[in-house]
Amino acid sequence: MKLNITARAANLQYAIRDIVVLAKQYEKQTGKKPLYLNIGDPIAYDWKTPQFMVDALCKAAQDGWNGYSPSDGEPELKRAAAEKEKRVNGIDVDPNRIIVTAGVSEAIQFLTGALVSDGAELLVPGPSYPPYISYVKFFGGKPVAYRTVEEEDWNPDTDDLRKKITDKTVGILVINPNNPTGSVYNEKTLKEIVDIAGEHGLPLISDEIYDQLTYDEPQIPMVRISGDVPVVGFNGVSKVYLAPGWRVGYAYFHDSNGELEPLYDAMVRQARVRICLNATAQIASIAALRSDGRHLKGTMRKMRARRDLIYKRLNEIDSISTRLPEAAFYIMPKIELRERWPNDTEFVKDVLKETGVVFVPGSGFGAEHGAGHFRSVFLPPKDMIDEAMDRLEGFMAKR
Repeated sequence: MKLNITARAANLQYAIRDIVVLAKQYEKQTGKKPLYLNIGDPIAYDWKTPQFMVDALCKAAQDGWNGYSPSDGEPELKRAAAEKEKRVNGIDVDPNRIIVTAGVSEAIQFLTGALVSDGAELLVPGPSYPPYISYVKFFGGKPVAYRTVEEEDWNPDTDDLRKKITDKTVGILVINPNNPTGSVYNEKTLKEIVDIAGEHGLPLISDEIYDQLTYDEPQIPMVRISGDVPVVGFNGVSKVYLAPGWRVGYAYFHDSNGELEPLYDAMVRQARVRICLNATAQIASIAALRSDGRHLKGTMRKMRARRDLIYKRLNEIDSISTRLPEAAFYIMPKIELRERWPNDTEFVKDVLKETGVVFVPGSGFGAEHGAGHFRSVFLPPKDMIDEAMDRLEGFMAKR
């Protein structure tokens, strides 16, 4: 059979899950189960989706929500999302300009499918969540990374951002709180980004999926300070509400003069082609978005303890240093590679081969700004974190 596979598909990469292939090989060769610290799925560890949400999911199925839904999402869910944005983030969102998506990942696909053509450039933070990089390339564009400053808790370098804008730039992406660094961007920096976007007539894309998972300083929604600069916001129930497998996310469009209407229309058209999102999960997600968030207090207390543990342990290991994450459940340590490893990918592979601990290479989040780092989650129980750190410490002591 003759198969002409396109380069755009054959060359797709996703570092967070690509490393799982090597982990499975390790398990097959050694008979030992790896310690997975690579994927941000709380349910893979000892976290549970709140019971009221599970009950809502069962009830939705029993009540007959098992058919197709509108392609842009169930109207009541869109209203619940708008209410949540107002209650939690203090912003006004029109429910009629919300698209319900299969997590933020599908929102990224729709956005880049609508906005990116051959040669187009999307400004992304460096390091950045990999699907933004992959989808921009998939649609023939170029992801252009602007620097975030590790020594300043990974806040963006707005001077560098400004320098990266060209006549091919189609938008500026902000991930706040940030994956993979756990950073929460300060208000001064966000206002500078808004000013740059307004000056150049560019839309802001604001990924806020970790909005309520902050430890000290709250996240500032981009819409709250954007003025008349158009914003496309991404959010959902995967992280804050501990339901990543439900795949319920949403994109909202905020502008003063309808500038985003062509983008909204182009993304809805893609939503129609894939028919619809899981209707049962959509109806159950209404209960999550309209809840009082009481589960978050216990969630953040447990998360903070695990963050503090891994932060302490990593900084005690020779040749590894890290900043303290301000949000989410990721940490992005720096490695002193010296002559021991040619790059961070080989470091992560070597750690996996020798210890069975699975991290993600930092370069998977951007070749320039992620290089020389690796990303770990701190979702596992404390004894698993300690075990992983013991193995890593022993590994580094021999190098």
